[in-house]
Parts: sequence; C-alpha cells; structure tokens
Amino acid sequence: MEQRTSNGIGFITGRWPLDPLKSTIVLIHGAGGSSFFWQAQVEALAERVNTVAIDLPGHGQSHGSGHDRIEDYALAVIDFIRTIKAPKPIPCGISLGGAVVQQLLLDYPDLFKAAIIISSGAKLKVAPDIFDAIEKDIKSYVELMANFAASKSTDPDRIKRFKDDTARCNPEVLKKDFKACDRFDVMQRVGSIRSPVLVVTAEDDQVTPPKYGDFMETSLAQASRVHITEAGHIVPIEKPEAVNRAIVEFLDRTGL
Repeated sequence: MEQRTSNGIGFITGRWPLDPLKSTIVLIHGAGGSSFFWQAQVEALAERVNTVAIDLPGHGQSHGSGHDRIEDYALAVIDFIRTIKAPKPIPCGISLGGAVVQQLLLDYPDLFKAAIIISSGAKLKVAPDIFDAIEKDIKSYVELMANFAASKSTDPDRIKRFKDDTARCNPEVLKKDFKACDRFDVMQRVGSIRSPVLVVTAEDDQVTPPKYGDFMETSLAQASRVHITEAGHIVPIEKPEAVNRAIVEFLDRTGL
C-alpha cells in the first residue's frame, strides 16, 4: 500500500502506477473519515483490480475545508479520477461516500460501468443531536458514534481504527459533512440509474438500517444485494473479508 497526493488530494493505493488494463475501484469514505478507512480493501483487492481510496477535500492528507453539498464532493471525485487517469473507474462509497456514488451515477452516467454502495441510502437525514454533540465535545461525539456505528459483536480493536480516523477530522469539516448528508435526497431520481450497482447492507446498522438498502434494491434497474450479518454501519472495517468477497463476486459477474 502506498500513500500519495495529486493536485492537493491525498489517497492510498494498492499499486502505483495503475494498471491500464484493469478496472479501478475508487473508494470514498464517510463523514469525518479518510482514505485509511478502506485499508483492508485497498490491500486485499489490489491483485484483482486497481485500488484507490481518496481523502475527500478537507479530510486526511487533502487540502481544503470540506463541503456541505454532496454535489461538490462528487465534483472533487470526478476531478481526482481525471487527474490520476484512473482506468475504467468503479466508484465505491460508504454512507456519505455512498451518496457521492449515487450523485456520480446521476450526473455522469456514461463514465461508470458499475458502482458499489455500502451502508447508505437515497435520502440521508441527520438527527440535530449529532450537530450538538460535535459542537459540545468532539471526543465524546467520537465515542458515541463509534458505539452507535458498530455491531456489539465487533472486535474493539477494529472499532478503535474507526475512532482514531474520525478523531483526526476537523470538527468544522465534520459538521459540513453531516450538513451535506442532511440535504441529500435523490429518492425520486435514483430509479434513473442504469449501471449495475452492488448494494451492501449490514444486519446491525443503526445509522442507515437495511430498509434503506431495500429501497435501493427495488429502485435501481440493475441492483445486486449483499446483506452481511453480525456487522453494523462500518461493515468494511467490521467484516472486511465478507465485503471484499462481495466486491470480487460482483466484479466477476459484471465482467469488470
């Protein structure tokens, strides 16, 4: 795994330079996260495809101060994909990142042959308490969110990686992330997406419950659904092997 920057955007990759003959999974983290959320996917999938995990603006090693609109994060991802010349890009996002993936598919339908959406939904409302918690005490927020985002059966060491990643985020950027989520609603448009999409949900997800995935599965023209048990909202960290297996099987089915 290698950490790099390009035009002020940080990212990690399983191989560099990218193999022009392989598809490129572009991994997009959630609110307050960074590229390191995806470490298990970047490393494990690198033999099968190019793997690139981006730090969205204002996160990780990237410049900027974040955005409060999903559309602006989608533009940043498009610029990044074009800058690094990612061959055959397949966006893969969790939570806020999943909203970014939907925006990309709606705004740039001809650019992506497939996509992956994990622990997300076509509409993401945020409880006002979240903003209050960030404002009052970021450390308490991190503890609260970590306990809420993971299954009770998840190894505490895996949850710690999520907590450490979130704690590094600027609270003002984190608030913008949640504002972007709160504004996001493509429920009336998601049915127009025609690309094959893998929808991954988790049994113990309290942030974006499996019913969000039910809606996407029935609304998308070419949806594949994988439901993972004994995992919560941060399923790529909690059950990396299951997520990686679901991604590889999806790529095999779609011929990418």
